Amino acid sequence: MKIVVSGGGTGGHIYPALALIKEIKKLNPSAEFLYVGTEKGLESGIVVREGIPFKTIHITGFKRKISIDNIKTIARFIKGVNHSKKIIKDFKPDVVIGTGGYVCGPVVYAASKLHIPTIIHEQNSIPGLTNKFLSRYVDKVAICFEEAKTFFPKEKVILTGNPRASEVIGKDGRAGRDSVGLNNSQKSVLIVGGSRGARPLNDAFLHALPEVKEKDYQFLYVTGEVHYENVLKQVKAVGNPDNVIIKPFIHNMPEVLAGVDLVVARAGATTLAELTALGLPSILVPSPYVTNNHQEKNARSLSDKGAAILRLEKDLTGPQLLKDIDSILLNQIKLEEMKKASSQIGIPDAARRLYNVMKDLM
Repeated sequence: MKIVVSGGGTGGHIYPALALIKEIKKLNPSAEFLYVGTEKGLESGIVVREGIPFKTIHITGFKRKISIDNIKTIARFIKGVNHSKKIIKDFKPDVVIGTGGYVCGPVVYAASKLHIPTIIHEQNSIPGLTNKFLSRYVDKVAICFEEAKTFFPKEKVILTGNPRASEVIGKDGRAGRDSVGLNNSQKSVLIVGGSRGARPLNDAFLHALPEVKEKDYQFLYVTGEVHYENVLKQVKAVGNPDNVIIKPFIHNMPEVLAGVDLVVARAGATTLAELTALGLPSILVPSPYVTNNHQEKNARSLSDKGAAILRLEKDLTGPQLLKDIDSILLNQIKLEEMKKASSQIGIPDAARRLYNVMKDLM
């Protein structure tokens, strides 16, 4: 079995692709992969470090407003399609899958024109321009949120979930707690704004810090590396409560997630896939700076089902954050109800489901 994978631009497109590749290698050790990305994208470093064969094409994304750059992008797209056809003909894949980002456009389109089975995977509840365009040409559209169905041809859509969910299942939560110094006898809340952190989450928590020491639960507060030194200076001014552990970054996040009771985070697709796979309740503060406000839509898909509290960034304050945390961790019935709701949304075998879709097309 030979598979071409394409996805890039952000980790939200790349890491699901890598999770899928890892799972397929377990299920089918003889499977061969070729990853097609861009030279300047994050994927060029991440994929190569994983030891996966990697090829590049040159392509840029369309501007949402009328722009002369879009004419250049069309020319690059046509050139990218021709380059992709050559790559595909040389590799001779059985199936081609795109996991998002503009690099998928020419790659998946080229495969469809060569009559090779094609799939796109949409992680968010609101799809991007590339996947909307490609949905007209591919054989199947794999989605993670039921809300995404309405944007695609209904006969092509299949709910698979996000392959990243598979990577958090079966992790040792106790080892995760021990690795960051969490007390096993206390409930714990993880506050994290992504790999680079989120200043509004940091500001709210720092504002609440004087009240935090009175709580019976503990906090693991991940600032993001770019904010870490500044946060430490502010914490030093008021004192670091014994029930607060501050880290710039967590390298073993799947194990840590498996060991906490509640998560405060943004509402990126990968994060939500991990939380629901583990059945974790959450307080979601979606970033208002993303395309189509898709994080808020992602978050509502959980909050509407009782798995999360949605708190818009404009409404986030220190007192409100502690009130929301208290309402969950100090109410065992609500905590269990939210865990159950989260687990009912989660699709822990997403990578296997997506692999089965690929096999069915071959």
